[in-house]
Amino acid sequence: MRKVLIIFVLCVMLTSCAPATPSGPGSAMSVISTIFPGYDFARQVCGGLADVTMLLPPGTESHTFEPSAQDIIAVKNCDLFVCVGGEADVWVERILDSLDQPVRVLRMIDCVQPVEEEDDHDDSHDDGHGDGEIEYDSHVWTAPLNAAAIVREIMREMCRIDADNADAYTGGGEAYIRELERLDRDFAGFFAGAENKTLLFGDRFPFRYFTDAYGLAHDEAFPGCAADAEASLAVIAGLINRVRQEGVAAVYYIEFSNHKIADTIAAETGVSTARLHSCHNVTRDEFQSGETCLSLMERNLDVLKETMK
Repeated sequence: MRKVLIIFVLCVMLTSCAPATPSGPGSAMSVISTIFPGYDFARQVCGGLADVTMLLPPGTESHTFEPSAQDIIAVKNCDLFVCVGGEADVWVERILDSLDQPVRVLRMIDCVQPVEEEDDHDDSHDDGHGDGEIEYDSHVWTAPLNAAAIVREIMREMCRIDADNADAYTGGGEAYIRELERLDRDFAGFFAGAENKTLLFGDRFPFRYFTDAYGLAHDEAFPGCAADAEASLAVIAGLINRVRQEGVAAVYYIEFSNHKIADTIAAETGVSTARLHSCHNVTRDEFQSGETCLSLMERNLDVLKETMK
């Protein structure tokens, strides 16, 4: 946090003397997203007509990211800034408050109906929030229809900013929305025939909106993207018991995980482990190969078909 505050001061100094470079006639619209989902949605909408960039470098754990002074200047000068919103973006709000000119901002959490963060393991960690303070789960894009709603709002913002290319943005956005809606039907059809509708994570759990969308039960080592590094023995024992009692066939972990807890549970119960990708960020190889939120979600469906009874 101290480093972020130092960057704040540096940002104010730099932006006060750096020339503003707003998009003008003939310039491509500039869109910046903090993380991969917003970046992917924006590039699908624009089809190459806009300059879309992502602050979070591929392969970086999003919860330890700290923006550079140059990042902050880029945000100041962009036409559209896409962020998550909510508690996950406290640093973003501080940056926006520090700028000397307003920036057009789209918060993905505002595009859907947010749900409160779950915390089923109060005895195992301290989340740092005061009594009575509501924290909303920020992983809103993990349900395909939520992703479609976010794409639609990004499309509308792009059409407002660059009306001359509105037809192209509408075409790109609607095409991606149709694919996400098709994927939602595929997930719903699969889960309708699944005998066991429990997803058990030996890891963090950024899939609340996904499980809510399809009426799935879930259990996990940590709620949301809690900062905990280790789960208590009681939590691990509880997960092991649930695997045995409910006949869960696999224990899942997420991207950028060492999956030690999932491996421990699997070793004790004889089930398999598998990765489900939350799309929060991608590896450098995934980024360079052109992976999208849609392709990663489709791979999740393939994994579930292989591992769920």
